[in-house]
Amino acid sequence: MKKKLLVWMVLGASTLMSYSTYAQEEESAEVYLEEYTDEFQENFFEGLKQKGIQNYDRAIDLFLKCKQLEPANSVVDYELAKSYLLDKKYIQAQQYAIEALLSEPTDYWYLDNLLTILDKQGSPWASIKQQVPYRNNKLRENMALSFFKMKKYEEALAVLKEVDNGPLTSELTQKINDSLQKSIPKPATTIAERPVADKNDAVTILRTQIEELLSQGDYKGMLAVSKEALDSYPLQPYFYFAYGTALNNTGDSNKAIEVLESGLDYLLDEGPLESNIFRELSKAYNKIGNTQKANEYLNKINSGL
Repeated sequence: MKKKLLVWMVLGASTLMSYSTYAQEEESAEVYLEEYTDEFQENFFEGLKQKGIQNYDRAIDLFLKCKQLEPANSVVDYELAKSYLLDKKYIQAQQYAIEALLSEPTDYWYLDNLLTILDKQGSPWASIKQQVPYRNNKLRENMALSFFKMKKYEEALAVLKEVDNGPLTSELTQKINDSLQKSIPKPATTIAERPVADKNDAVTILRTQIEELLSQGDYKGMLAVSKEALDSYPLQPYFYFAYGTALNNTGDSNKAIEVLESGLDYLLDEGPLESNIFRELSKAYNKIGNTQKANEYLNKINSGL
């Protein structure tokens, strides 16, 4: 997980595991490591830039170079899967998405990307069930969350039956049943909107802490707290906004876009939080050079859409 976060959240530092064979030659390894990471990062960041401006063929070529440099780097597999998906090359996208997930079976974003690729092809998730570690409880939990976000409620419920019972399972089951009955609860009744006065509410405590860090402009501190909050409470849209904002202000606008756009799927209604997410998405798209998407989100704020 640390390897992945270094790439996604601290501007893409290369994984360390691939250099372990050089441990016995420490001095020469340090020189090699410096040259290797420079080449990797140059290709990786340029790949992200090209993907951001929708030049997918060029992005794929650059990520394939990264793959040659670091064959076991799951982030590269993930970015290849994303780029092939955007380029509508679903077979290649599925291949790399599965490779990424096998490296990090508990990663929500890897699994969500794979399920999106399958959905684009009209393929059932059962078609790849034998290729992934489905027995992993966290993977099944993430699968239920992803199906819920995609509004595939029956599939989500089917997966939840195989997930160990816990607070998230109960809450997600309730939300799915509410959605199926077309009686979504009012925002005031959701855990994310409970009054701050409830000091015993872990969600409220985390949200208060994040808001204080945000007011101070401490995005590095906010990055760690919001990541922990989102991992613990993945149904709370505010934590997607917080984590995405922290990512966007610590150098990883590409990852910020993915997180923020996912957060929109968990909003119950329009309001200040939606506008804040649109605003942050506009900033993020501007940072990666996609002014068209940046203006689209800015217009949504101005038009009230």
